[in-house]
Amino acid sequence: MILITGASGFIGSHLVDHLRSRGRPVRCLVRRTSSLRYLSGAGLAYGDLASGEGIEAALSGVDCVIHLAGVTKALRPENYYAGNARATANLARALAGHPARLVHVSSLAAAGPNPAGIPLDEDAPPAPFTHYGKSKLEGERIAASREGTVIVRPPVVYGPRDTDVFQLLRAVCRGAVLEISGGERWFSAIYVKDLAEGLALAASLPSAAGRTYFLAHPKPLTWAEFAAAAAAIMNRHPRTLHVPPGVARAVGFGAEIWSRATRRPGIVSREKIAEALCPYWTCSVRRAAVELGFTAHTGIREGLRETLTWYRDEGWLAW
Repeated sequence: MILITGASGFIGSHLVDHLRSRGRPVRCLVRRTSSLRYLSGAGLAYGDLASGEGIEAALSGVDCVIHLAGVTKALRPENYYAGNARATANLARALAGHPARLVHVSSLAAAGPNPAGIPLDEDAPPAPFTHYGKSKLEGERIAASREGTVIVRPPVVYGPRDTDVFQLLRAVCRGAVLEISGGERWFSAIYVKDLAEGLALAASLPSAAGRTYFLAHPKPLTWAEFAAAAAAIMNRHPRTLHVPPGVARAVGFGAEIWSRATRRPGIVSREKIAEALCPYWTCSVRRAAVELGFTAHTGIREGLRETLTWYRDEGWLAW
């Protein structure tokens, strides 16, 4: 039995689909307020990582925990540490003395960008510079205190059901793309269904115990390439609006004020702008290929076509 935290989210729901399609018994740790739209027929256990309530009961009969729950956007820095570090500590305490393997899903942000342009490998000293990245690294260190923990660091993840990268795709569909001036910016990415496959391997292979892996498509790309690929699929010809870095930072600050006024955290902030200004967010996939036998096969055009078709069919985009 595999217990998945964050199962009702974007990545978690696809992981549940992947495991169930292969006959793996799955239990989803969810809050009473969680949306269960994509978890129809899955086993549920109600609990709260923030308080620790219900975790021990959810672990009954479990031989692996894939910890996906976390905070990717927040109103204040302390919210990142609560959701990404203290929640992980509560899970680790509940696992004390339990034989289950822990697969902790972190982020490339915990390692930081690679200023020299050479894709980071897993042995590079972590250098996160945002509260999100620092909180994810703190969560990693808490999880790694448990012997045999597998740490997975995905980069940008896109696919059906996502609401973050969707913002860029919606802008392309509407005919305009905002791009921060200062040259091309490269990043690693992975299609969500490929990531689900990689997480399943990390959970099942004995040789993965105690190791850290980047899971990404082997070919990095630029945001301009990403937008152009989406535009071609939707037969759009968007205008690219170049925004000076100073203006982008001001927009990030304004977005923070709006988020606090509405009490709804958004994907734009000063820290997100600072991340976007980095020229390289790329990682090496060699270790995952050698040790897990994992390669993310879905190219950007195939992945975007599936993603955009899903958005269209669900009424999120009209193209």
